[in-house]
Amino acid sequence: MSEQFNPRAALAIGITVLCWASAFVSIRDAGRHLDPGPLTLGRAAIAAVVLLAVWAVRREGLPDRRSWPGILTAGVLWFGLYMVALNWGEQLVDAGTAALIVNIGPILIALLGGWLLKEGFPPRLFLGITISFAGVAVVSLSMSRDGASSVLGVLLCLVSAVTYAISVVVQKPTLRHCTSLQFTAFGNLIAAILCLPFAPLLFSQLEAAPASATLHVVYLGLFPTALAFLTWGYALRHTTAGKLGATTYVVPAIVVGMSWLLLGEIPTWLTLAGGALALLGVAISRSRKKQAGAGPTPPVEATDAAAPAVKP
Repeated sequence: MSEQFNPRAALAIGITVLCWASAFVSIRDAGRHLDPGPLTLGRAAIAAVVLLAVWAVRREGLPDRRSWPGILTAGVLWFGLYMVALNWGEQLVDAGTAALIVNIGPILIALLGGWLLKEGFPPRLFLGITISFAGVAVVSLSMSRDGASSVLGVLLCLVSAVTYAISVVVQKPTLRHCTSLQFTAFGNLIAAILCLPFAPLLFSQLEAAPASATLHVVYLGLFPTALAFLTWGYALRHTTAGKLGATTYVVPAIVVGMSWLLLGEIPTWLTLAGGALALLGVAISRSRKKQAGAGPTPPVEATDAAAPAVKP
């Protein structure tokens, strides 16, 4: 079944990738003053407080009991373990190696989605993913400095990729029984509770750090976490997990542009070529095969009558 173009879902995807791309720039600076655990706690706690306040105002009530296994899984793996492992891993390996390993995630999402969610294995999707991954590999090669890497850092980035993929595949069916707001708010609450042992270190490091570190934590909690995960959940209702995962290959290209504009890091021609290749792959993965004589196709979400409406 093909998908109809949904402008709201497209806008949601755009907001997500822009916020997630900006997170890499923000984490790069905040990581100079905060350890991975405290940074994850600050980010998750701010997102949880804001989203739970919105949840209370909207009076959505508690998530359906059928959604709690998925929310718990995402809270532990995605909002918790993924964030800590990624923050830690990026301190031990160069940016190119980290980007290459973490971007195994969309490939795993497409494979797990095709198998567990019965999304199938569309040739265009996997062609696009292959091209995008090649582009990320080129960007990673251009970003690598001396080729040195830490075994622990590589393993941590691999943990990030695997936990990210599992969480997205779990999130798709979970959203049939809860809203994106409920999923994101309670997932971050679970992560914040699990990271509470880092609270003393968070406060001591923020006290010793410049004000910019605190601003980065607030920004990461509000936008790349609270807003971006809300819009991600909305978009996931309107497309397959595999296709949505493939769109995250846009992130490295946006990071290159942001680093150029905001940090003065001038990319090489090899970096620009890799970014263009990644964008081409995303375009292919999101394209739809035209069927001559076919009538209008109902949107994907029309088949999910049990899913409550979401307004991110």
